[in-house]
Amino acid sequence: MNDHNQTAKASSAITLRPVVAEDEPLLLELYASTRAEEMAMVPWTREHQEAFVRMQFDAQQAHYKKIQPDANHDIIMSNGRPVGRLYVARTKEHIEIMDITVLPPERNGGIGSSLIRDLMKEAESSKPLRIYVENFNPSLHLFERLGFKVIEEDGFMLLMAWAPKSPPPSQ
Repeated sequence: MNDHNQTAKASSAITLRPVVAEDEPLLLELYASTRAEEMAMVPWTREHQEAFVRMQFDAQQAHYKKIQPDANHDIIMSNGRPVGRLYVARTKEHIEIMDITVLPPERNGGIGSSLIRDLMKEAESSKPLRIYVENFNPSLHLFERLGFKVIEEDGFMLLMAWAPKSPPPSQ
């Protein structure tokens, strides 16, 4: 199946709903999935790994709430099943994807691409769409393919932006 067909298939079944307190186990699982490779390299016990991931998750949540208290924090639903999260801040200057994470079994099926394209359509009539991505993150290639450009580098962190003057790619 090509990327366009995957995106069409994914977008027809994808919805968002606001995060509620009962979503915390899912949010922690999503966060842990982004740290799994790193945790596989440390010689810690499973309990130490879980404690570390929990501490980092709590710090991330607190940081996001502090820097963007009015951001939208949504659960990504696929055919009625929770499969990810999308954290988006809309400011006067830009729309910022603070976090987009899909559960590992659901990755590479067009879910993230579909949601990013929706945000690109929103940005077309208003302001740049931005995201911070680590230079080693596999999703970097997705953002490059969608037309995002690096506008700042800070160590391994890249600030990428998509400008509304160019329409989002159709594939």
